[in-house]
Parts: sequence; structure tokens; C-alpha cells
Amino acid sequence: MNPLKRTAPALLAIAALVTAAACSADVRTAQPAPGRGTTETSVHPRATDDPSPAATGGAGQARAAGVSLRRLQAQPLRITDITPMGEKTEKIGVGSPIIVTFDRNVKNKAAVETVLQVQAEKPVEGAWRWVSDRQVVYRTRTYWKPHQKVLFSARLSQIAGNQAVKDVSRRFAIGTANVSVVDTKKHVMKVRRDGKTVKTIPISAGRGGLVRNGVDVYLTTSGVHLTMGKKPVETMTSAWMGVTDPKDPLYYKLEIPWAVRISSSGEYVHQSAGDYQFLGRSNQSHGCVRATPAGARWFYGIAQRGDVVTVTGTKRKLDWRNGWSYWQLTWTQWKKGSALPNGVPTPTPTPSAPQDEMS
Repeated sequence: MNPLKRTAPALLAIAALVTAAACSADVRTAQPAPGRGTTETSVHPRATDDPSPAATGGAGQARAAGVSLRRLQAQPLRITDITPMGEKTEKIGVGSPIIVTFDRNVKNKAAVETVLQVQAEKPVEGAWRWVSDRQVVYRTRTYWKPHQKVLFSARLSQIAGNQAVKDVSRRFAIGTANVSVVDTKKHVMKVRRDGKTVKTIPISAGRGGLVRNGVDVYLTTSGVHLTMGKKPVETMTSAWMGVTDPKDPLYYKLEIPWAVRISSSGEYVHQSAGDYQFLGRSNQSHGCVRATPAGARWFYGIAQRGDVVTVTGTKRKLDWRNGWSYWQLTWTQWKKGSALPNGVPTPTPTPSAPQDEMS
């Protein structure tokens, strides 16, 4: 799989969960955008127009709180990465998070959170959650409405002691609402697009039977996954479970077509490497969702990062820290990760005028 130029530590913590599963040769790297070899990982700041309090809602809160990073950080705080990429590069799914990574640990998270703003053409309630000392994630209460633009702005210059830093923004394009349900008991995946069921694909999920540290790593995880990236051909090996000797009966190394990644622990929706007789009938994989050649290719073609793939029917639950599995948390749980009192959601007014954006 193609590595990001930078990989956020919080996304890599999944290795410690001992949830490595499925098919991937390397669970340590994040995923590229659909159909692309690399992702956009550095932010080159531009100046933005001076915001009005009504448009941003953050400056007043920061001043009222009396926050100051001057005492907490010797150098100005900057953003090193914004995920996903901008509207000119990709369209994203209705479950997409906004992931912001800073160049250092953030001491006063409330001060920063108040100047991060999200403006949607079709607003829905949302809030930030800190997943590490230098990374914060925005998730909506319900899925984004499809076919719209969303503007993220970081007014870092409004934080006391950080005036030298240029503000940055990025506009995202929300695409079609692709929402899939994988039923591991009925062995089918049903795909809905903009609310209409358009495809039912026979599948084979994880067969189970290999327990490591009390976890059956051959079971597909049940829960709300998000697609994280895709490759037309992915090399999948048994190295994820420490098996590298070709003489080991558990060893495998396969070139798998139409691989759409749905977790950091190595779960994909992909074309079955043979064994088509099991599709729609029984679960035989190492944890991935195997599909028919035609079904896998079709699903690959429509997949956007941030599409929703809900897996049902297994005893192994998806951990919310495994990839972009943030929808595993309830809205109340999610807001508890905010640095603001009571997890106050960030306002999402409709943009009233064009602003500089980071493409």
C-alpha cells in the first residue's frame, strides 16, 4: 500500500490494540486517496480574509476565555496536514472526518479549537475531538448531506502569541452518499447510493478460528467502517501476523485486485482470489470482505474516501481508533473528546462569500 509522507501517531496506535486482521501486509501506513498513488500531506499556508465574528464564532470565545499560547509554546503553532484533500483532487463520502495535524503538541487545546471552523452549504451539527496531543478530528452528528461543498478554516493568527502564522483553509467536495451494509450471516453486501439500493453483491467474510491475545483475528470486525483508500492491485501477505516463512502453513502472499481499504488493521473489500463457490454461501477469508470479480470492480469504481461500510453479524467489534472508525462512538461519547466545555459543537454556518482555500 502507498504510504503517506507523514503518518499521524494517533492513527498508528491501532497496532497496540492487537486487532491486526485480514489481509494487509503492512498496517503501519495510512491510505492514499482513491485512485491516486500518494496523498496530499503538507499544508502551505496562505493568508485569508479577516473573518467576521458571525462567520467564525471562534475569536470571541478565545478572547473571552483569556487564552494565550505565548506562555505555553515558544514557537508559533502551525498545521502540517489536513485530510481529506481539496475539492480539486477528490470527492469524499458522507461519513468523512476532517483530520487536522499540528507541528507540535498542543498545550491549550481549547484555544485552538475555538478558531477551527467548518462551514457547509447544507449544515449539520459537528464537533471536534482530540485523538492525540497534536491531532484533532471533526465529525458530524449525522452523515454529511451529499453533493455539496464544505469549507474548513483555521484562524490560527487569532490566538494570542500566534499572530505571525498565516491562516489556512481548504474546501472539500462531498460526493454521492455511498452507504453499504455487509451482512456476514447472509453473505451479501448491499450498496445504497443517495438512498437507493443499487447493488447486492455476494460476499465471503472472515472465517474466524485464529485467536491471538484473546482476539479472533480471522473475524471481520462488526461496526461502522469508513473507506480510507483504494488500489487496483494490493499485495497482501501473512506478515501482519508475524508469518514470513513460506514453509509455514499459515504463510500467504497474494496480488489482490480491486482492494478498497476499510480499517487500519488490514480489512478490505476486494475481489476474491478464487474460491468463488463460497461467495454468498459461507465465510472463508482471513478477515477481509471478498466479493465477486464484477462486484468488486464495480464497488472499487464508485468508492470515495469516507464512504460508509457497516459490517454486521460477527462477535468481533470494531474499535473506534481502528482507522477512521469514529462513527463507533455515540454523539455524546464523541463530544467528550472536545476541549471546550460540554463538548460545545462548532458552528457550521453557510459560507456567505468565497475565501482563500488550500487545494
